Amino acid sequence: MQAAPLHQLLLETARALAALKAGRSLTEALDACPDPLRAGTQALAFAAVRAHARVGALVRHMLPRPPQPVVEGLLRAALTQLLPGAEAYPAHTLVNQAVQACKRAVPGQAALVNAVLRRFQREQGALLDRVASQPEVQHEHPQWWIATLKRDWPEHWQALLQAAQQPPPLALRVNRRQGDAAAYAQRLTDAGLQSRPLSALTPDGLVVEPPCPVQRLPGFAEGAASVQDGAAQLAAPLLLDGAGSLPPLPAGARVLDACAAPGGKTAHLLELAELDLLALDADAQRLRKVDATLKRLGLQARTQAADARQVPKWWDGQPFDAILLDAPCSASGINRRHPDVRWLRRESDVAALAQTQGQLLDALWPLLKPGGRLLYATCSLFKTEGEHQIAAFLQRQPQARRLDLPGRTGHLLGLPDNAWAVPSDGFFYALLLRS
Repeated sequence: MQAAPLHQLLLETARALAALKAGRSLTEALDACPDPLRAGTQALAFAAVRAHARVGALVRHMLPRPPQPVVEGLLRAALTQLLPGAEAYPAHTLVNQAVQACKRAVPGQAALVNAVLRRFQREQGALLDRVASQPEVQHEHPQWWIATLKRDWPEHWQALLQAAQQPPPLALRVNRRQGDAAAYAQRLTDAGLQSRPLSALTPDGLVVEPPCPVQRLPGFAEGAASVQDGAAQLAAPLLLDGAGSLPPLPAGARVLDACAAPGGKTAHLLELAELDLLALDADAQRLRKVDATLKRLGLQARTQAADARQVPKWWDGQPFDAILLDAPCSASGINRRHPDVRWLRRESDVAALAQTQGQLLDALWPLLKPGGRLLYATCSLFKTEGEHQIAAFLQRQPQARRLDLPGRTGHLLGLPDNAWAVPSDGFFYALLLRS
């Protein structure tokens, strides 16, 4: 297949970055990208977002007034590729193609784009030195985010910021109903793909190196495997039997997945056990992703669009044996996978999300049978959404007991660890038992 012209990729990237500036996620913005341009545009857009602070400071320094959003996005995309170490394209080709892209979108600004990019070529060292001292530029994160990590993880904050700048690995969860990880690893080998076990904690997990499009994964469309980070693969075993430390849930156990979309953990539960499972999500559109995931994997569950906090609107009055609460959060732990999150979130969002998490815990806890279990999860590094949230809940609920399993529960920072073949995402788990 012939590669798309660079000017088309730059223009699609500019549109995605303009959407990000307007408050939309990159995932949503890239959904509007034509399929043949999607992969190339995503690569350029993610690179630009990982250099967001630096290229933003450069644009502000070189232009007295903000340009139109698409023009600014085009400058950001092109400047990222001109930064030291990028070198994916010859500089003269990049400048020429950026100008061509601007002529197609905003013809009157093509000369401006040409002038800014050529100035950066001439004065690169001086311009980079001028913006280098800004903390946001040094760490490519908002100042409030940096301060939060410094407070919560004084020994690890710099490593966490650096880890977020690395592209994530391609981690797979093999569908145990169709075969084991060793057999699927052989299928990958036969398809010309290299893989290795993810960790001893994730028996169904493999990491594919280098990453590839899911279309290349053998049997993916038929449900042989799913893309799921290693940390997320810990959830189902924790809920089903406390990773071997609790009696397993009986066949047909009533289980609630309270915030189920996009459905990876829902599916993993059903791959491992026969359950009467209800998958809720407040967003009906995202719930369709759960249905699509279950259909691809050949699994069945009841799905319902509902806010789990509004119990009378969806609960049938029958208590649950187990509840998975993968609560809405800042997504600070999956920052490397979604680098736009750090620039979309505001500091005030964390307090609002923490309030929602507490409300969900309080609403769902009474729905557990005596002796039941609730797994609270967030893909967050912030203690407000993890350790502090659960400490406050345990103060409110004397019937709750927390089961700690080192390496599986508490804050998992996702830094290099001998237990993992590749670093996982950042996560928090608390397994709560009702006495």
